[in-house]
Amino acid sequence: MTQSATHFISPLTFQALSGNPVCTTLLDTDAENAMGHINLARWADLFLIAPATANVLAKCSHGLADDLVSTLYLAATCPIVMAPAMNQAMWHKTVTQENVQTLIRHGVTLMGPGQGTQACGEMGFGRMSEASEICDFLVSRLHHQDAPPAELSLHGKKVLISAGPTREALDPVRYITNRSSGKMGYALATAAVHAGAQVVLVSGPVALMPPDTVEMVAVESAEQMYAEIMARVQSFDIYIGAAAIADYTPVITQSEKIKKQATEMVITLKKTRDVLAEVACIAKHPFTVGFAAETHDLEHYAQDKLNRKKIDMIAANWVGKAQGGFESADNELHVFWKNGQKTLAMADKNQIAVQLIQLIAERMNEKSTT
Repeated sequence: MTQSATHFISPLTFQALSGNPVCTTLLDTDAENAMGHINLARWADLFLIAPATANVLAKCSHGLADDLVSTLYLAATCPIVMAPAMNQAMWHKTVTQENVQTLIRHGVTLMGPGQGTQACGEMGFGRMSEASEICDFLVSRLHHQDAPPAELSLHGKKVLISAGPTREALDPVRYITNRSSGKMGYALATAAVHAGAQVVLVSGPVALMPPDTVEMVAVESAEQMYAEIMARVQSFDIYIGAAAIADYTPVITQSEKIKKQATEMVITLKKTRDVLAEVACIAKHPFTVGFAAETHDLEHYAQDKLNRKKIDMIAANWVGKAQGGFESADNELHVFWKNGQKTLAMADKNQIAVQLIQLIAERMNEKSTT
């Protein structure tokens, strides 16, 4: 604990609740006889700093070592994770963002900050990620400690993900939509964060909550989805189009509720803009991943979409079956890219998301070296 932390909660409280000793001082005579801070750094499998204040970020990014925490940071050889927490204005300050980028370049994984109401009453980014979320990430990170480097190769990458359905309004009451739950897109957002990426999620209307560490942009229609993605995508390294964006939208949206009078009603539809194809057409486009939901001839239609839209990768899944696809907790993906393919066997969507993110990282690395 830093001295500032002890002003909020006593070391004795932490010690009593955890059953472990609490270190607070760099120059502890008894501990330093055995070079205590060096032993601590060598002992750890993973080093978490939570909350990581603006002061801690500044110290660590500049190599200062004037207390136990900053000294441990310099001495540690294990993976380092920081959970930033500060006022939203402090977080957005240019110097803080420069410090963050320096830490990322040095291999530090940042979790958060999240967005919401802060202790000072202001709204914005700066809230520390939820403790349960941090714990889940640490368990996942430790589990993959000896895994291939590709699993953690999105450090410093910016990933834009679309998820969920869109709603195309007929009138103020009715709309055309599809059965997408958004679960796959949200699982991919979580997996990308766990792989060290900075993630923005553009989501249609779903009953899901994104991780605090993900910036979420809520949209409703295909046109809104298009506008939000195209306004951002050029600054990202990866775009994953997991949203089920409507292919057609009504030519006319009635301003008042359509009354049930005639025995039939004819609705004229027009094509929506193809987000995936337009992203792939950008001169310096991000690594672009599309999705395809098919009821038959899955490989044929997936390969056709991959080639026709000139994207880097496509993940296709069966829909209309008892297991997998829309609204299901599980999924099976058939992933295709130029001169290659891989099947991700039926599993929980969270597990499938981790596998797909790993595959994307591998393909990105291969593409950058060719």
